[in-house]
Amino acid sequence: MEIRRARASDAAHLVRFINMAADDLPLHFWRKSVGPDGDPWALGAERAARETGNFSYRNAWLAEVEGQVAACLLGYAAEAEPEPIDPDTPPIFVPLLELEALAPGSWYLNVLATDAGFRGMGLGSALLAQAETIAASAGHASISLIAADTHQDALRLYAAKGYREVARRPVVKGDWQVDAGEWLLFIKLVGPA
Repeated sequence: MEIRRARASDAAHLVRFINMAADDLPLHFWRKSVGPDGDPWALGAERAARETGNFSYRNAWLAEVEGQVAACLLGYAAEAEPEPIDPDTPPIFVPLLELEALAPGSWYLNVLATDAGFRGMGLGSALLAQAETIAASAGHASISLIAADTHQDALRLYAAKGYREVARRPVVKGDWQVDAGEWLLFIKLVGPA
């Protein structure tokens, strides 16, 4: 296994992992953004290929196994002083923003996802270790992440690696088809406070 920085040319891989990690919520949003005649995957790839923004390839690392992209880590610095949630924010995103605001100044691990065919090989553990190194070297005292209550394998991994659950919010589904009922915020200390 090799972990490497993502490149703009990895955008198609990144959108697949971004969507996988959030149970099709990104795809749901991209579909609404482009309308019935647009290509939601192209919109996602365009955003991932940008030089700036939270979902930019510049915030991502990929794990490869025998030359195949197998897993993804995407994260960035959380706001030190989160702004109030805009009243025009779609309700589906409000619980996520509320949870993010509970971990100001942390390094926010937004995406950790492994293709099904590569699970059980330690890629998630390796990428979590990479995230901890990145966060600590950037001067962050903690890492935060949000997971759905239905991601049982991921929840076990986070607990085993020392992440502790600190808050929950109900999933707002609207017309998004998902089994999850709650979002869970986890935090792990990784550096000096």
